[in-house]
Amino acid sequence: MTIPADKIYPRTGDKQTVYLKNVITRPNIEVGDYTMYNDFVNDPVLFEKNNVFYHYPINNDWLKIGKFCSIACGAKFIFNSANHTLKSLSTYPFPLFFEEWALERKNVADSWDNKGDIVVGNDVWIGYEAVVMAGVKIGDGAIIGARSLVTKDIPPYTIVGGLPAKPIRKRFSEETILRLLEIRWWDWPREKISENITAIQSGLIEYIK
Repeated sequence: MTIPADKIYPRTGDKQTVYLKNVITRPNIEVGDYTMYNDFVNDPVLFEKNNVFYHYPINNDWLKIGKFCSIACGAKFIFNSANHTLKSLSTYPFPLFFEEWALERKNVADSWDNKGDIVVGNDVWIGYEAVVMAGVKIGDGAIIGARSLVTKDIPPYTIVGGLPAKPIRKRFSEETILRLLEIRWWDWPREKISENITAIQSGLIEYIK
């Protein structure tokens, strides 16, 4: 199940919404099929420039986003190089200015603490101007409220919001969530998804064929 490699805009005449996978150029960003990004302020094609910050190759950290995600205007992903180390007696990034302080260039990354990749599951909705920090993992089906600050992992099918983001409620019963995680509809062939769109939209898992 794939989208055409050259299809950027899913909707005729709409230049504010893109299939994110087809505008990504960085080797350390991975986006699944049908995930879309909408931006009514900036050009959505410039997602990497305007929405992914401090993502430098020296860290080898990744942004991984699953399939069928919906990312709203201004959502930001802030990576490890934005951090200052808390292991030192000072938060000043001395290793970054290695020339000034006669330090080893190879130790530049000691300036910050590396918390790891940002991993976004499938069918995740990230609201307007939400911020996701380095090292966070967001489970399948989660919803991130507008202008939330996500600093900790979010379980599947959980709605969160606030500064910092905290759980508000589960989207479905535990039984339904487990079933959704089992069937993984986002991995189905396009034809099977098409056959089940009405069932998916109904909100009733027993209608899934």
